[in-house]
Amino acid sequence: MSNIGSYEERLRNFDWSIAADELEFRNGDVINIGWYCSDRICQKGKAGKVALYYEGFAGAEKKYTFNDVRLASNTIGTFLRELGLAKEDRICLFMDRIPELYFSFLGALKIGSIVQPLFSAFGDESLFIRLENAQTRAIITQKKHLSKVRKIKDKLPCLEFIIIVDQHEAKELKEKEISFHLETYTLVDKMDIYPTKAESPSVLHYTSGTTGQPKGVKHVHYSLLSQYLTTKWVLDLQDNDIYWCTADPGWVTGTSYGIIGPWSLGITQCILDSGFSAHSWYRFIEKYKVSVWYSAPTAIRSLMKAGEEIVRNYDLSSLRHLASVGEPLNAEAVIWSEKYFGRPFHDTFWQTETGSIMITNFPGMKIKPGSMGKPFPGIKGTVLDAKTYEPIREPGKIGLIAFKPGWPAMMRTYWNNEEKYREKFVNGWYLSGDRASIDNEGYFWFIGRDDDVINTGGHLVSPFEVESALLEHPAVGESAVVAKPDEINMEVVKAFITLKPGFTPGTDLELEIMNFIRKKLSSVAMPQEIEFMDQLPKTRSGKIMRRLLHAKEWGEEIGDVSTLEND
Repeated sequence: MSNIGSYEERLRNFDWSIAADELEFRNGDVINIGWYCSDRICQKGKAGKVALYYEGFAGAEKKYTFNDVRLASNTIGTFLRELGLAKEDRICLFMDRIPELYFSFLGALKIGSIVQPLFSAFGDESLFIRLENAQTRAIITQKKHLSKVRKIKDKLPCLEFIIIVDQHEAKELKEKEISFHLETYTLVDKMDIYPTKAESPSVLHYTSGTTGQPKGVKHVHYSLLSQYLTTKWVLDLQDNDIYWCTADPGWVTGTSYGIIGPWSLGITQCILDSGFSAHSWYRFIEKYKVSVWYSAPTAIRSLMKAGEEIVRNYDLSSLRHLASVGEPLNAEAVIWSEKYFGRPFHDTFWQTETGSIMITNFPGMKIKPGSMGKPFPGIKGTVLDAKTYEPIREPGKIGLIAFKPGWPAMMRTYWNNEEKYREKFVNGWYLSGDRASIDNEGYFWFIGRDDDVINTGGHLVSPFEVESALLEHPAVGESAVVAKPDEINMEVVKAFITLKPGFTPGTDLELEIMNFIRKKLSSVAMPQEIEFMDQLPKTRSGKIMRRLLHAKEWGEEIGDVSTLEND
């Protein structure tokens, strides 16, 4: 049973000081996320409590207490400090979901550096763009990802240190490369935590936009207040819970709710570092007796596709509370989970830019399958008219999802792009870039993006970034990228391409181009289909009309084509 009170009770007299009081934080105090997620928990008497159960690809199992986390993060922090890394230096984490990723996250924060977590499936081009933009000084990675870093390191003058956590042979190291193996390093019991304050920068997450390169979303240590309280209230985490957040820390869910939220509460969490399969996920839940599960609609739909028979082969009775994030959760998935898990998934809505949950199906609140729920207490959310930017009062009318600025986890800027940051605020509202309607009971219903960004399986993909990469393939003359409907991922990347003279369309070329993008950007950004065309639809001024291609894929009305060339 939930221990956090009803939604209505929490709305009354809400103030973020509730989180500050529970965290024993006062304005002006030092606030360091790394310390709060390890040292403070140990000081509260939980040093011996299990912080992390880890299971790797090859079945390797490890278990760490909060004291282990404290020591490991101290050790990594000290090692980084001895290299000369310090306050506000950007340190990239480019690893699979191994324990060192989680410990390095806290260790880098402890020395006042800015953590830049990146998805380990990124190719060298995606990695380069983000490291160059952040002027990253150090990257912590694994041997398996080293080739990508080596490809680009000479183009990154700011990158001084390439730290490999599983490299044993010093003779194999090249310039700038350093071996660091936590298990053979002397553990550091005491270290001076850098005295970061509320507005000290903490995490730099990259997100995709409609045009231009990915933007670095800068967060600060004060975000802890939002992440702590939303984790406690929305995910309803209690002291004896075993929590599983399936998100990779290369994305914001994996840091806000896969590291900061649960560990600031002293909660035991578990990590499965392997590919998806219904059998392995159900086995994992049964084995570790997972009680609170935070996952993505894509995974839930994949479980549905695997069928109900497989569910009956496992004891999933430990599950107490389920939540989802990353993309719209369709009503069928909510109804299905209630039938087969005995619990509905509670959908949540938030973004890299918001840093914490904004709209939610609060525990105990009536769930309307398919709805995102209502704004978290302390969050003022609405939908705005797209022309006037005034709140829409009419129930059911579609508008732009917007929030009143001021919550602790709100981004502070886009890295080196203050102009783009300011564009997100209009009429005193933060514009999310998504559209929804609100019904007569205050529930939000997601409609879609207000731009061309593709949400595939919860990962945002910039059409511009994929189009730019496609043009680097020797066969591609022009390219346009849109979302295509997909049963599991909701939408996937589709590319329309014209070829240069001398190249002929065909399956082999299609696969070659797909693989080219997978290696250069990531498997997420790789087109799932390529359609070769003689020419792309353009305006008379020569601009590719991506919306026509989108409409074609989704069976929508084409609309006004008066500006189309050769119409």
